Amino acid sequence: MSNMPLEKIRNIGIIAHIDAGKTTTTERILFYSGRIHRMGEVHEGTTVTDWMAQERERGITITAAAITTNWRDTQTGEEVQINIIDTPGHIDFTAEVQRSLRVLDGGVVVFDAVAGVEPQSETVWRQADEYNVPRICFVNKMDRVGANFRRTIQMIVDRLGANPVPIQLPLGAEDSFAGVIDLFAMKALYYTDELGAKADIREIPEEYRDAAEEARAIMIERIAETDDDLTMMYLEGEEISNEDLHRALRKAVINNEIVPVLCGTALRNKGVQPLLNAIVRYLPSPLDVPPVVGTDPRTGEQIVRHADPNEPFCALVFKIVTDPYVGRLAYVRVYSGTLEAGSTV
Repeated sequence: MSNMPLEKIRNIGIIAHIDAGKTTTTERILFYSGRIHRMGEVHEGTTVTDWMAQERERGITITAAAITTNWRDTQTGEEVQINIIDTPGHIDFTAEVQRSLRVLDGGVVVFDAVAGVEPQSETVWRQADEYNVPRICFVNKMDRVGANFRRTIQMIVDRLGANPVPIQLPLGAEDSFAGVIDLFAMKALYYTDELGAKADIREIPEEYRDAAEEARAIMIERIAETDDDLTMMYLEGEEISNEDLHRALRKAVINNEIVPVLCGTALRNKGVQPLLNAIVRYLPSPLDVPPVVGTDPRTGEQIVRHADPNEPFCALVFKIVTDPYVGRLAYVRVYSGTLEAGSTV
């Protein structure tokens, strides 16, 4: 049982088209948060969440896997518990994704910077829309030949009808991709060591400064549009603090008004820590999402359950697996009340 207060919990899923880099991104998240001490690779069949023999043999995710880790925001110091579900990308396993999306509070949608929005990206996006799952986007594989950050964002607008707002810009692309520009701090984050464990924070290079200032101005305008107070400040030409922008952006993400966009390359260990910071800052806790509504099977009346350990127990079994050693295992999302070891439901 977690001792974290509910506002410090993030129940998220990593969703995307096949081969966009979901499992590699999940592996890096586990490594940088200290959950594992050696990064596994999909092509070597050594990742934590691809545990089935068929997954390791084929290098694809077949079944959704759940894992828990903790992350402390590198700038604010806020620590949260992140419960992650790594979902399949292959269209044959769409039902597995749908079951997972139903129990998530937020999602990280991974896009391939070369291919952009792919057919299964559209499918999982529509499924996330159906369950009103707040999302942030991670444009992965920025080191690949043909990677294009701006084109991927335009495809998110054209094909998904979303409202993406870049909160980072890439430093270079393809083989010259070196890191990211943080549009809030207006600093360049270079990843120079092989493990990408610590970013080297520098001033934005001169050749990127104009593009960064333009992107920041657009970001501020788009965030201010979602908040009446910030709109007035913006129209009156007042300076809007980063704290106010973060607060408004979090609210806009939870209301599905804005989708923040970050970039990096998980395989080359660049840009994953800022993604973790964004999960902490912008994706909802169980207290930020609407209460769950169900029907009493005996009376037929509607019942509302809030995210409160003191309310009657309410949970949804979203997946059952058979383990050769343990037997049948049920994956449960608890919405209210408390589930303790050894208790019978």
